[in-house]
Amino acid sequence: MRLVWFKRDLRIEDHLPLTQASRLGPVLPLYIIEPDLWSQPDMSHRHYVFLQECLCELDQSLKSLGQKLIIKVGNAVDVLEKINQHHNIQTLRSHQETWNGWTYGRDQAVRRWCHAKNIPWHEPVQNGVIRRLQDRDGWARRWYHQMKQPTVSLPSNLETIEERSDSWPTYQELGLQEDELSDLQSGGRNKGLKLLHSFLYERGEGYTKAMSSPVTAFDHCSRLSAHLAFGTLSVREVFQACEQRNQEIKQMPRGQKGTWSSAMRSFSGRLRWHCHFIQKLEDEPRIECENMHPAYDSLRKKNFNDDYFAAWKSGMTGYPIVDACMRALTATGWLNFRMRAMVMSFASYHLWLHWRKPALHLASLFTDYEPGIHYSQVQMQSGTTGINAIRIYNPIKQGFDQDPEGVFIRHWVPELRGMDQAFIHMPWQAESQMNGYPMPIVDEKAARKAAANELYGLRKSNATHKETAQKIVSKHGSRKAGFPRRPGKKKTQLNTQGELLL
Repeated sequence: MRLVWFKRDLRIEDHLPLTQASRLGPVLPLYIIEPDLWSQPDMSHRHYVFLQECLCELDQSLKSLGQKLIIKVGNAVDVLEKINQHHNIQTLRSHQETWNGWTYGRDQAVRRWCHAKNIPWHEPVQNGVIRRLQDRDGWARRWYHQMKQPTVSLPSNLETIEERSDSWPTYQELGLQEDELSDLQSGGRNKGLKLLHSFLYERGEGYTKAMSSPVTAFDHCSRLSAHLAFGTLSVREVFQACEQRNQEIKQMPRGQKGTWSSAMRSFSGRLRWHCHFIQKLEDEPRIECENMHPAYDSLRKKNFNDDYFAAWKSGMTGYPIVDACMRALTATGWLNFRMRAMVMSFASYHLWLHWRKPALHLASLFTDYEPGIHYSQVQMQSGTTGINAIRIYNPIKQGFDQDPEGVFIRHWVPELRGMDQAFIHMPWQAESQMNGYPMPIVDEKAARKAAANELYGLRKSNATHKETAQKIVSKHGSRKAGFPRRPGKKKTQLNTQGELLL
């Protein structure tokens, strides 16, 4: 019996482990609900709701091939041991996974178990992230090669194997707190396919300009990030659908093309950025918990300000665009990239909070939480990578730029719905109209200046900062063309933009 272990690849399409195993004999498809994983601080009720919807649809897809999905609850090694006693596992197959530190440790334990039992564990790549990568030179070229390979064909059928599934634990049994959700995105492959089609043919034309503003991004971004995070769609499927749409656009009369070409070009590039950042965590798992550049370990050493943290989490900082974003994220599980960067920047710079606690809170709120992307971006917005430009978002300016009429703010901060337009971004100037909304918890200009002085001062005073930063660039920096640097050529500059959430 061949065991196929589903993790963050909840589909039967373009699924190499499943197809390979089915060609060799009977297959038992398995998903393990691991209580210890769900007790981690980055996991939440909304993740579990989305997961359940994905697993239910995966089960129906597998049944159409002849074999239901087997759900087990418990420690992965214990579950595998019991299945092996009953079925005598010949091989274990699963896609390579780059996820949080807990799953990294779990996979090490499973690998030791497989070795002790003499069971081969095959882990093919699914997203272009390369395990044990020695050098970033040529990475982009290899990624494009992977994305252009034909998608894996579906198994024709699966032989039925009798095995009992465990009962699903409730979210309370997993120790999860019910979320304050009003509009959670739905899980499952069919939902993902509908989003993909509507983005490529209806919603996506204005993507390039619309993705920065929370007023327009909820409709004009693809909203595929959660489906990529849970694997109901593969990155390769989405890339190839985008390439096909590009070819169709090229055949359109000039007057009908509009801005579709630039939109597809922007979106395709962000698919590569998606994997580029996951590769960072694959190469250096410690960045989930530690500063990428060790010189910044001396920063933010003072007592963590819990009052500031509580105000930031609840959307009560006194800065309308920050608070609207935090409340929208809490209610929906999604926020566009620029606003994600802004709220993290505000926590790290204006409030001078160490990034770890805010990062965990945001991870629990993002339905599309992808650790490789998340922690790299968190550190970029906190100034601890040592290689990216220090960019401190001014929340007042961001409000004027991204929500000039205050539409998004009024929707998510009802206290300000009656505020005069002239004061919607600085309501403290019309204190009589604030309707219980708080005054700013910090002075924006003073806090921004103090943070910048700390960061720039450290960079200038640390004797080894530049040398260490060069090593980080060599290990993690993007190579724009994707080809190795030639000796004597100027080093490619690190692209620091990467507005990659889809």
